[in-house]
Amino acid sequence: MHNLYKDGEEYKVLLKKYLETNDPMYLNEAKQMSVSFVDRNIYPEDIFQIHLHAIDDLYGDTLIEYHKSLEFLYESLVAYRDAQEKYEKLKLEQLELKSEIQIAANMQETLLKTEIPMIEGLDIGAISIPYHQLNGDYIHFLDTDDGTLRVAISDVIGKGVPAALAMSMIKYALESFYEKEMSPSTILRKLNRIVEKNVTSNMFISMFYGQYFPHNNIFRFASAGHEPGFIYRKKQDQFDEIVAKGLVLGVLKNTHYQQYETTIDDGDMIVLLTDGVTECRSGNRFIKRDELTDIIKKYAHLPAQQHVEQVYIHLNYLEEFELKDDFTLIIIKKLV
Repeated sequence: MHNLYKDGEEYKVLLKKYLETNDPMYLNEAKQMSVSFVDRNIYPEDIFQIHLHAIDDLYGDTLIEYHKSLEFLYESLVAYRDAQEKYEKLKLEQLELKSEIQIAANMQETLLKTEIPMIEGLDIGAISIPYHQLNGDYIHFLDTDDGTLRVAISDVIGKGVPAALAMSMIKYALESFYEKEMSPSTILRKLNRIVEKNVTSNMFISMFYGQYFPHNNIFRFASAGHEPGFIYRKKQDQFDEIVAKGLVLGVLKNTHYQQYETTIDDGDMIVLLTDGVTECRSGNRFIKRDELTDIIKKYAHLPAQQHVEQVYIHLNYLEEFELKDDFTLIIIKKLV
């Protein structure tokens, strides 16, 4: 316990001598005394009380109005310190939370990591940039001995820790399936049951799942409410939107997903993305889909991985470019 009475008496003596002589020596002694208060955890309002009592002892009731004004100031200082302590506590909690989220983001990156397969006749590139620290998008690749490519791209409708946990569930659900024997529509149907059972009613997940068969160049796919991608047709020199209808995962338990297929010719490109790509902004406007395809086409001469990276770099250099969601882009090129 601090001996404030003893401190008060010493302070009163210094104050009296300073007021009588105006000698800075006493002021310096008071400063040194204040420094010692820091080491002893004596707060500014305690010093203020010491000063107030010293004035009261020295001058009594002769300075009533002045005494009241100091009491007013004292209450203000106490309120200020309380507010400052709450602010510092909140600031510390925010820093701790940010650190924990960064650790979670690093763990997520490791847990959700997927290897881009090397498949003869294909060149594949993928990029995923989180809007915040945690990513609500997910990319999944699987290749088989016969060279078949299986690819999924998914987006949680939501952000932060809940979205990251949902993505982990999707990853391990996919890995528990025997995908080699399952069609895209079957995989989405099974995933839908898992999401509907295990995810809260206000969280939904979109997904596009595709299979490419090199022996006949067929691309088979299904969609659960996912952002439409594109297929660039080399012969026609045009982008066709991938039309695939389906309800997002987790809405209705017994949902059937329609399956589609198309032929991929030499020089064609399959472009898969999340809505974070189509909803990014330049100033006050959204990037239009035809503008996006022009950018994709501009860098089509690059290898697929450089291609997706250059598309993002190009967008990032647009005036007042701003991401509004996680940015995920996959480009699969059928080599000539």
